[in-house]
Order: sequence, then C-alpha cells, then structure tokens
Amino acid sequence: MTAKTIYQTFDHYQKARLEFVSTVAELAVRPQNCEVLLGCGVLQLLHPLLADVVPNIQQKAAVALGWLANNSEKISELMIEIGTLKYLLASFDSHTKHYKRSALFTLRAISKHSPDLASHVVKSGGLQIMVDCLEDFDSTVKENAACALGNIARHNQELAQAVMNAGALPLLYTCLREPELSLKQAATVTISEIGKHSLDLASAVKDTGCITQLVKSLSNPDIRLKKQALLTLANIAKHSEYLVEVLIEAQIFPNVLILLGNKDDLVKRYAASLIREIVKHSLELSTLVVNSGGISTLIEVITSSKPETALPAILALGFIAAQSPELAMGIINSEGIEYIDSLYTEQTEDHILVAIVWTLGQIGKHSSIHSQAIADKKIFPKLLRSYVSPKSSRDLKEKCRAALKLILQKCTNQPALEQLLHDAPPEIVKHVVAQFSKILPHDVRARKLFVTSGCLKKIQEIEAEPGSTLMECITVINFCYPEEIVRYYSPGYTNEVLQIIEQYAPNIPHNILAEIARHTSIDSIVNEPNDLPKTS
Repeated sequence: MTAKTIYQTFDHYQKARLEFVSTVAELAVRPQNCEVLLGCGVLQLLHPLLADVVPNIQQKAAVALGWLANNSEKISELMIEIGTLKYLLASFDSHTKHYKRSALFTLRAISKHSPDLASHVVKSGGLQIMVDCLEDFDSTVKENAACALGNIARHNQELAQAVMNAGALPLLYTCLREPELSLKQAATVTISEIGKHSLDLASAVKDTGCITQLVKSLSNPDIRLKKQALLTLANIAKHSEYLVEVLIEAQIFPNVLILLGNKDDLVKRYAASLIREIVKHSLELSTLVVNSGGISTLIEVITSSKPETALPAILALGFIAAQSPELAMGIINSEGIEYIDSLYTEQTEDHILVAIVWTLGQIGKHSSIHSQAIADKKIFPKLLRSYVSPKSSRDLKEKCRAALKLILQKCTNQPALEQLLHDAPPEIVKHVVAQFSKILPHDVRARKLFVTSGCLKKIQEIEAEPGSTLMECITVINFCYPEEIVRYYSPGYTNEVLQIIEQYAPNIPHNILAEIARHTSIDSIVNEPNDLPKTS
C-alpha cells in the first residue's frame, strides 16, 4: 500500500508538470499573454523543466520558451541575461528529435529580433549545433536548423560570414537536393539570407553549386518554392555581371520570363525583381532580356498587377531604358510610357511614385525624340506638381527635379517648355532657360512664338547672378532679338516711357498753332479734340 502511494505521488507530480508546461506552451502562443506569464516567473519555472527526466516535458518546455521568445524581443533579451541558452543546449546530442526541433525553434525565435541577440546565440555555441543538425537523419530537424541559420545570417554580413565559416553552405546545398519540399524551402531562404550581403558571400553560394539547384526549383510546381528561389537568385544576381552570366549558363531563361505571367502576384513580383537585377548591369544583358520579349512581359506585369507587384517591373524598364537610346525607344514603341503614366496618375504611394519618376527620366533623357514622347503625354506638369507638393517626400522631390533636368536637356517641344517657364520654381526654370538658349538662335519661328507667348517678357523678369550660367543663357536669348525689343519687355520700361513723356516739351511750329487758333477756339479744341480741322 505504501509503495502504491509513492508511485501515485510521483505519477501525480509528473502529470502536473506535464499539464503545467503544456498549458504554458499554449498560453505563450498568444503575444498578449507573454507579459503576464513573465510576471509570474515563467522563465525561472521552465528552466529546470529543460532538464526534466521525462523527455516529453523537456520538449514542451522548449516549445513554451520558443513561443515566448518569438513573441517578445524583451523576453528574448531576458533569456540571454539569465542563461536560458545554457539550459537549452546542455547535452543537446543526447536529446530526442522532438526536443531538437523545439530547441532549434527557440534558437530561431531568439535570433530573429536583432544582431545582438543573434550574436549571443552564436557565441553560446548555438551556431555549431545548428550546422551539425543539418546532417541529422530527421528532415524536420534539418528544416528547423536551416530556418534558425537563416535568422542569424539575415542581420548583417558579419553574421552571414560566420554561418558560412561554420560550414553551412555545403550542407544547405545537400538540403536543396532532398525530396522534402519544406526542407528545400527552408534551405533556399537561408541561402538567400547568406548571399544577399556581399559579392564574396554570393560567390561562395555559387561555388557550392547552389545556383543550378535554385534554377531547377523555378520549374517546381510548388508556388512557395518558386517565390523563394526567385528571390534568392535576385539576391545573388544583384552583386555582379559575372554572377548573372552564371545564372544564364544555368539556363534561367526563358523560365524567369514565363514566371512574369504567373497568376500569383508574389511570383510575378520576384520574377520582375530578378529581371531588374539582371538588366541593371550592362547593355548586353539588357539587350538579351529585350530580345527575349522582356519589354512586353514587363509592361504586362505593370498593367495587370497591383502597384507593389508592378514596382520592380517599373524599375526594370528604367534600367533597360538607361542602357541605350534604342532600348528606350523600344519601350516607347511598346507604349510603355502610356502604361507608366496611367499608373502615375492613379498612384499615391510615395515609393512607387519615386520609381515611376526615375524610370520616366531614364526613358526621356536620350534625345529630343525621347523627350517629345514624354512631353506628348503631358507628363511635365505632373512632375512639377509632384515636385512642389508639400505631401511629397524629399526623395520624390529630388527624383522629380533630376528627371526634369534630364528630360529638359533634350526637349525641343516649345509649348511644354513655355508652360514650365511660367509655372516652375527657379531651380527648374534655369534648365528651361538653358534649353531655350539652344533653340532660339537657330529657329525664327520659335523666336516669334517666344515673344507672343510672353516668354521673352518672363525672361527679363528672372533675377540671375552676374557671371552665372543662368545669366549667360539669358544673355544668349536676348541677343536673339533687337535691343529695342528686349528693352520694351524689360521690367520698368513703362515707367521709363512715362518719365520721358513727363519730361518732354512739345515743339509744335508756330504757324500750325496760329492756323489752329484761327479756325477754332480754345474751348472747342478742349471739348472736341477729335474735330480738329484739316490743315493744308
């Protein structure tokens, strides 16, 4: 009877511990419960349970700590302070796969919040444990290890280098070749987090053979894996033209262009991001994309997608246009300006407007024909409105100013220039004046229109510092007209004329005055000045 009581006591204690830790794990899932649990001393109570004799209790305690850390950076920092990692990682290899999964989840949750917390995980020995777990027999353990490594590598180049130095990349490459889809996804994300930081790290990814496997993932039917592979390849391609060439050798085309037409918005967005990172490097790469039908597919993304999805496609067109006048003209001929302008009119998000304005500047900067295409769509007033609007960010204002400068330097559309001359602020007007100083000396019709539209008068009203470029341009314009015309439209000319009239003494011959006096009276002259008799 005594032994039975003892066994029941221990059984009740075990059940109570298990019920406690299971309940805490459930409560910790909800972020709003974390502060209350912390106030109840939950961390101090969970620590001993990590070393409990019952494996299930150990595992549940690790899950509870993981959710607490996941939901609160403050709790993660407190875990570091009180030495939770020492309890969590003690005798790691001897634990079950269930505990390993849960402990790795906790490491992943702590690492995600900040570089400092991730560094503490690395220094505590957690990094090497994660890398070792990539060789575990259980695929879910490997998946959790890959996710935890990704959260460390994401913060900065130093931590990503530490992950690479620990030998993670060859093992991640092996994970890419495993049949489990979730493991492929986790490995792809972690490779992206490593390769995004620098050319050296991206080259290390290439050296392990990961690029070939990532390109193969683009043909995988799983949408999530496609998205992750596209983003990872974009993070690699952004660093150098050489790495883009490696992608091309791995036969990234035409798959990436086909994915621009995918029904999933994120697939389209990441595919456009990859195209953007490819075309920005050189004229040759841009030409390759254009010859493969890239312009029309990018425009299709812009016309059929949400603004956030269209954003990288807009930037990709900007990079293509920047490479050469011919490629920019290809965008114009494909009615790219119409679709971009339509989005410009409808859009209010500042960062999207910035991309649109920059792209328009790259299209219109090459020649008078390119700038004419911009002017024909009445885009100058829109750029000016964005520039002067108090709601526009500093970045948007700067992009508008830069785009106007680029396009105006090639613009010969006189009505568009005249409107800007009257409406634009001085920092924009100086570019308009500079363009008129190039046009007027060689075009008689333009000089006439310049006068009749009031622009010559406007030019005289501009205050320019002596010796400045603006003053030189104004001088060139003034030399296009007779001196008396320039003087006529100069400020103060009317007052000058009135002053001359005031100081002028009439000099009428006496014989004419006598003849007038003989034929009419002074009163009639005053009262009927228009009825003066004709003199022979």
